[in-house]
Order: sequence, then structure tokens, then C-alpha cells
Amino acid sequence: MGLFAVLVGAWLGTMQSPVAGPGTTAYPVISSAVSSDLTVHVSGWVVSPGVVVVAEGSIVAEAVAAAGGARSGALLDRINLSRPVEDGDLIEVPGPESSGSDSVSGAVGSVDGLVSINRATATELETLPGVGPVLAGRIVQHREDHGHFETAEDLLDVTGIGEAKLASIRDLIKVP
Repeated sequence: MGLFAVLVGAWLGTMQSPVAGPGTTAYPVISSAVSSDLTVHVSGWVVSPGVVVVAEGSIVAEAVAAAGGARSGALLDRINLSRPVEDGDLIEVPGPESSGSDSVSGAVGSVDGLVSINRATATELETLPGVGPVLAGRIVQHREDHGHFETAEDLLDVTGIGEAKLASIRDLIKVP
């Protein structure tokens, strides 16, 4: 084993004792902690749409950057660039020909045409009947303060949502 490998291993404090049998060469084993990566699909008005890999803890803005950044004309104000990404997310960056904010199809917070209460931005939540900016903000704030909703009934913990409101949006939401 070379002096360099011994010095590097000692400096990193991660070298394990080499084990070698007769006629073999021992190599130091240096381990390194690798953070978990997330695989995300970025589509729409980005330079290189497709699947990108970002570090755990990344936000939508970092995923868009990993896809080459937004193209000129991208409507970045329609998506929440600060939302943390999750493994398997689909992030669609809208462009000039994208439909208005009343459509949730293909949006970050929609799943199969349903609004994902765990991923939707406040603007996307406002597409639900009876959900205005204040209530949408409360839903997002509750999610940030308490974590993801496990069931649709968890929305009852949000101030301003009662049984009647939940009944009116239940068929339009998804809890992934």
C-alpha cells in the first residue's frame, strides 16, 4: 500500500485495515457518505426537458436548473419554485401557450387531473370551489407546519374547512 493512500486514509479517518492473502495486493477501502438523490421529471418550458437527478432536500428551482433552466417566456410565477421536490415528482414549467391558472391539468400540484393537496401551490389550490387565496394559504401553511396530509379528512384541521367544504372538494383532490 502506498504512502499516499495511507496518508489520505489517515487524514480522512475512513481507511479500513487492508486484508490481503498471499500473492494479493491490499487496497485501502475509503468510504464516503453519499446523500440520497431524487429523480424528478421536468417538462414544459425548460431548455432540456426530461428526467433529472437532484440532491435530497432540493427545491423546484433546483430541478428546473438541472433541466437547463427555464426557456425565455416561461411563466415561472405560476409554479412554486421554493417547494421541496420529492422522488418521482413531475414538474411542468408553463409557457405562453399554457392554459390559464384555472386549469390544473399537468400542473405541479395535480395528479390525474385531481389537485394534490400535498403538492399543490396556493394558486393551484384556489382552483378548487370555495377555496380562495386566504384558505389556500392556510392549507399550504398547515402542510408546511405539520407535514403532509395523510387523508382528505386531515383538511378538517385547517381553519376554515368544515365538513361541508370538505364534501364539496373531496372528489377533486388527491392525497398521494
